[in-house]
Amino acid sequence: MDRDTRVFAESHFRGLRGRLPGRVCPKLDRVDFIEKPDAFSYADFFKGYLLPNLPCVFSSAFTEDWGSRRLWVTPGGKPNFDYLLQNYGDLVVPVANCGVQEYNSNPKEHMPLRDYISYWKEYIQGNYSSPRGCLYLKDWHLCRDSSAEDVFTLPVYFSSDWLNEYWDVLDVDDYRFVYMGPSGTWSPFHADIFRSFSWSVNICGRKKWFFFPPGQEEFLRDSRGGLPYDVTSPTLLDGHLHARLDLCNPPLEVTQEAGEMVFVPSGWHHQVHNLEDTISINHNWVNGCNLANMWHFLQQELCAVQREIIEWRDTMSDWHRHCQVMMKSCSGINFKDFYHFLKVIAERRLRFLAEGVDPGQVGGSKVCGLGPQQAAFDVGRIAEVLECVVAHADFQRVDTSAFSPQPEELLQQLEEVMAATVSL
Repeated sequence: MDRDTRVFAESHFRGLRGRLPGRVCPKLDRVDFIEKPDAFSYADFFKGYLLPNLPCVFSSAFTEDWGSRRLWVTPGGKPNFDYLLQNYGDLVVPVANCGVQEYNSNPKEHMPLRDYISYWKEYIQGNYSSPRGCLYLKDWHLCRDSSAEDVFTLPVYFSSDWLNEYWDVLDVDDYRFVYMGPSGTWSPFHADIFRSFSWSVNICGRKKWFFFPPGQEEFLRDSRGGLPYDVTSPTLLDGHLHARLDLCNPPLEVTQEAGEMVFVPSGWHHQVHNLEDTISINHNWVNGCNLANMWHFLQQELCAVQREIIEWRDTMSDWHRHCQVMMKSCSGINFKDFYHFLKVIAERRLRFLAEGVDPGQVGGSKVCGLGPQQAAFDVGRIAEVLECVVAHADFQRVDTSAFSPQPEELLQQLEEVMAATVSL
């Protein structure tokens, strides 16, 4: 990040005056297509799409040197089953059944990749049908299970990735995924975890995306308040069940070709269908631009838990602590974890600014090349959100006695560094 981009970004957030970033967006009739890597800078993406929280599609030229596009694909553009079997066949992968609805998702099982590829071949030979159903390999942590060397190169536009930076430090998880499936596999209507950004590259095949800007999903709720499972289903047209449907704008539709890269903004609900046999690489990521969205999402999750067990508030000892435990079970994170997330990223930025140590060289993280302007911007974003966290009544009920530093101490450190880096 250069200084002009940092000044632009800080002015943007001051102008929001505490409102959530990206909640109000202009009415779009198309998604921008970015064709030439040489003519599109990090600052262009940051100012044009990341800050305003708008989707875009990058051409296949941005990924043409990826090893996966060369090795995982046959000369005819189909999945290279032989290569995948030889290199990853014994790895166990998660597989969802697209033909079975389980709440607003699909049930999953685990199997060796070689068994899934065997199923996939049989599915193709059966004219894209099988008594086993329509199975989709989803959320495979290839980077965690195996070396990702020469598989892909992280695009610079997505390099400020706190979520994977954090999990790399802890060395227990990540949000880097591979998806594989035959034509007809799909992902139901959803918004990404923690209201993260995501990016998705088709290594081979084609996808159809349906995008809804933040807030439009509210018009799709049914009479019980539930969101749809499938926005292409005829049941969505039932005016008795979906009384507010006429207030919803039509979705933005995108057909993603092989090699192309889709940027999915924070809080945009979407549904995705594979139009051909398709392999994709996807990352979820959070940074200073959508950190406030993540914090807002976590507050909503806690409120949902509290509503579910409100009747036991006066009779259950430690009711607030139980709410945090249940929240973590449902969402994978609670307020204590969120503070730890902020602390890890904050301390790495503070160390970088104090000592010139790139966060990519600290604690084994794969993140690199942030630069001092990006680090200073990050410090300001963490400070603004941490101030809200510290003031939140439910966070004040969390036992922070073992926290080091204490949240108020960390906030003071961040504010001091903010003051010192104004003229950086």
